[in-house]
Amino acid sequence: MKKNILLLLTGLSFLTTQAQEATQQDALRFAVENITGTARFRSMGGAFGALGGDLSALNQNPAGSTFFNNNYATATLTSYNVKNSSSYFGTKTKENDNSFDLNQAGVVFVFTDNNSKTDWKKFTIAVNYENNNNFNNSIFSAGINPYNSISQYFVNQANASGGIPLELLKTLPNETYADLYNYLGGLPDGDYPNINGFQAQQAFFGYQGYAINPVSDTPGNTLYTSNVPTSNNYYQDYYENTTGYSGKGTINFATVYKNILSLGVNLNFHFTDLTRITSVYEDYNINDLTKLQSLQFDTETHTFGQGFSFNLGAIVKATKSLRLGLSYESPTWYRLEDEQRQVICADCYSQNNAVVVDPNTIMIYPAYKIQTPYKWTGSAAYIFGKKGLLSVDVSTKDYSTTRFKPKYDSTYKILNDQMKNNLDKAIEVRIGGEYKIKQLSLRGGYHFDESPYKVDATFGDLTGYSTGIGYNFGESRLDLAYSYEHRKMNQALISSGMIDPARISQYNNNVTLSYSVNF
Repeated sequence: MKKNILLLLTGLSFLTTQAQEATQQDALRFAVENITGTARFRSMGGAFGALGGDLSALNQNPAGSTFFNNNYATATLTSYNVKNSSSYFGTKTKENDNSFDLNQAGVVFVFTDNNSKTDWKKFTIAVNYENNNNFNNSIFSAGINPYNSISQYFVNQANASGGIPLELLKTLPNETYADLYNYLGGLPDGDYPNINGFQAQQAFFGYQGYAINPVSDTPGNTLYTSNVPTSNNYYQDYYENTTGYSGKGTINFATVYKNILSLGVNLNFHFTDLTRITSVYEDYNINDLTKLQSLQFDTETHTFGQGFSFNLGAIVKATKSLRLGLSYESPTWYRLEDEQRQVICADCYSQNNAVVVDPNTIMIYPAYKIQTPYKWTGSAAYIFGKKGLLSVDVSTKDYSTTRFKPKYDSTYKILNDQMKNNLDKAIEVRIGGEYKIKQLSLRGGYHFDESPYKVDATFGDLTGYSTGIGYNFGESRLDLAYSYEHRKMNQALISSGMIDPARISQYNNNVTLSYSVNF
């Protein structure tokens, strides 16, 4: 098992090329939300759509800022723990990742008008930052695949769109890997108007890394087969390490009419920066040294960019104790950029025969856009005087409307059609409660997030539980929360050519501490 990563980011050249291969998971990374924010918000399962009075509640319903009585500020720290248990052809593995982050900070300013001639008694302005997603995560899967080799990925890429001509994959005299790789990234051109540059680069790795062979060694050949020994006993392992974040800055405006109807709007500014490293390794467990012994294919992708969205919300005091809320969250319109580097190694364990194909180039791809689904949330909360409360939020989101843009790009059109057919509407339920004993508050929550897929084995339902405690010092408050989430999903070792995913059980355990102050 080879676990070291071959990506040494030194002395690199850079090349701009056409769009790389994208997947549905790339879009869902930004479309699927997580419960983040303050400790009080997390401990009650994020069920704050009709409650308000918490800076993270603005994300559920922007009208909630009107339930602050004074100027108020909160800062939050969170300890993240992600455990991934993997099962791949009967072999079970585990990976654990821990991180720590200042994930929330915000302030709200409250302006009251005691003029009896106006029915608009309160106006609030809030500014809040939240880390929507901490991407720090590691997955390791290993097992013996009796059916398929990772070489089929390179076969698929080399044979796509009528096949890559063999002469494109061979280096000329005095031509380096970098020279050829960079040239392929510039396709299509006048000589090869129908050749996809990304597919040609993947075929280059397969051919130069001895994963595939041409059917004929003539320059006009466009058909390839696997060069992997047909042992039907492929040891494979897969390692994925993701780091980075997705954050959101919010400017909130809200007001109250006759102390009954609260209305609010959010302007949200999103930004993301993540790095994902994948390494897939395969060993053939054969004694014939004249044949290929092993393959390792490493990819590092850096994704970064910005986005925008807005929220509209209303909360009605139906009775003294009952509040009802309705809110709309627009799609988030992201503009993202990708940079990628890849390396392949053949016969990785052999000191004499190891071949490392490293073009030493970072590919810079054109910017693209992702549009996430919009969301509607209905909420209800019942306040038991000064003793406590119960709150419920139900949200709906149609993931089949997720889109990559520009639409005219043929790759994105195919992917958008796949998401339209494979993704579905999903329901999210949040339930929270709080019980007060003088200055002490005891809290609990439940969270259910339905799978975005029609067939949820690919990315299953999420179930979460939370609990917490808070103490009010008068002018300030300290809150502590623990939250647990569990989801099962499939993890493909490589994006095409194999239909044998690892089954991942992911467990999130987070501890959150918030300090709030009136001023």
